[in-house]
Amino acid sequence: MSEAIAVALLLLLIGDLLSTFCYHVPEHVFGRLHLRTHHSAKKNFRHYAILTFDAQVLLDGILGALPYLLVAPFLWWESAPGAIAGLLLGLFHVWWRHTTSLGWQTPPFLAGLCQVAFIITPEQHWQHHQNPYQGFGDIFTFFDRPAKAWLRCLRFVRLNLRYWRLSSGKWVGN
Repeated sequence: MSEAIAVALLLLLIGDLLSTFCYHVPEHVFGRLHLRTHHSAKKNFRHYAILTFDAQVLLDGILGALPYLLVAPFLWWESAPGAIAGLLLGLFHVWWRHTTSLGWQTPPFLAGLCQVAFIITPEQHWQHHQNPYQGFGDIFTFFDRPAKAWLRCLRFVRLNLRYWRLSSGKWVGN
C-alpha cells in the first residue's frame, strides 16, 4: 500500500514538473494554443474548461496531460495501482481546480490542508485565469516561483531570437 502511495505521489510530482516546465510555461511564451483556449476573455470559463468538446481545448488538455501519461509506464513497473491512482488523482485535480466558475468554494479546512500539502486550490487556479503570469503549476504550488523564473528566461530567449532575426535581415515571427 505504501508503495502505491509513493508511486502515485511521484507520478504527480514528476508529471507536474514536466507539464509546467516543458509545456505550460513555454506555451505562455512561444505558443498561442493554451492562451487562446485557457485564458481567453471572450469565452465563458465554465464552457471551455469543463463542458466543451472543442478540438483545440481538448488538444491543450492532452498536451498538458502528456507528461503524466509518459511517466506512468515507467512507474507502472513499481506499482500499477499507484500509477493508475496517480493518473486518476491528476484528472480529479484538473476537474476540481476548474470548479470556481460553478460557484464552488473550498471549505476552510480543506484549503488549510491544501496549503500545508502545497496543493493548488480552485481559487488559486482561478487567479491564474485572471492573470496568466501568476500561479503556475498544475497541482503543486511550489512550482510557481521556479516557473516564473523559467518564464522570464524564455521571454529573454524569445526577445533575443526576435532581435537576431531583425538584425540578420531574416523574417521576424510574431
